[in-house]
Amino acid sequence: MSNSGLELVCSRRAFGAIALLVASGLTACASSGTDEHEDASVSASTSATDDTSSSEDASSSEPVVPASPTAAELRAGLDLAETYYPDLQHGDKGFAYQSYIVLHDTEGDSTPENTLDWWEGNGNFVAAHFIVARDGHILQCVPLDRIAHHAGHGDTGNNEKYGVVEDGRDDMIGSSPIGEWAQDYGMNAWSVGIEMTHVGGTEDYPEEQLTALDGLIAYIDAYFAEEGKQDESVIIDHKAWRTGNSDTSAEFAEYLANYQDHRSHLAAVTG
Repeated sequence: MSNSGLELVCSRRAFGAIALLVASGLTACASSGTDEHEDASVSASTSATDDTSSSEDASSSEPVVPASPTAAELRAGLDLAETYYPDLQHGDKGFAYQSYIVLHDTEGDSTPENTLDWWEGNGNFVAAHFIVARDGHILQCVPLDRIAHHAGHGDTGNNEKYGVVEDGRDDMIGSSPIGEWAQDYGMNAWSVGIEMTHVGGTEDYPEEQLTALDGLIAYIDAYFAEEGKQDESVIIDHKAWRTGNSDTSAEFAEYLANYQDHRSHLAAVTG
C-alpha cells in the first residue's frame, strides 16, 4: 500500500476512534443527567413525605375537643317521662322569653305523678314544668315552650328587678292577688319551673336527685341554645321571687350557690 493509502486508512481509523470517544462521552453525559434528575425527584419526594409526616404529627398532637351533646342526647340520658294537661299550660313562651330557671321544693314526699294529679285536680291551675323525685326520676308536666304557673305573685317591684314584663302572653287563669306587697306576676312568662320532691328541715337531698337536676339543667340549656338563645338562664329559687316562701330549703343553700356559679350541685374543682 502506498504511503498516501496508508495515511488515508490511519486518518479514517483516527476519525473513527475520535467519533467513538465523542459518542461515549455524550452517552455518559446523558446517563449522568438522568441520574441527577432521578436523584432530585427522589429528594423532592422524600422532602414532601417528610413534610406530610411532620404535618400529620403536628395535627395528631393537637387536642381534640369533643362536640357538646345535643339536647336530644341529654334528654335521652335522663329518667324522664311526660304527662301534659292542657289546662296547666297558660300561653306561649318561645326562647326569646326564657330568662330564668326557678327551683322549688314540693314540701311533700309524693311521687311526681301523684303531685301532678293533685295539681290537676285542685282547680288552682298551678304546675311546674318538671318534678324531680328523690330517686332521680323526672316528670315533665308542661312543655318548655309553654307558660306554667309555678312562681305566682312576687314582691312588688320584682318585675322591674328581674327584667320581666307582664306582656299579655300569660292568660293568668287561676291567679289571685296576695296583697299590696306582692303584686308582680311577670316571672311565670319568662321562666322554667322545677320542683324537687323535698320537705324542708327533714334531711338532705339525695345524690340521685341532685345528679338528675344537674342533667335536667344541662338539657334545658341545650334546648334553648338550639332554639337560638345566646345566654344561659339565670338560676334562682322561689323565695328570691317572693319573700316568705320556704323553698328552696336551708339544706339546699350550698347547692344553690354551686348551681348559680357553675350549674352543678358539686363544689367547683380548684387548683
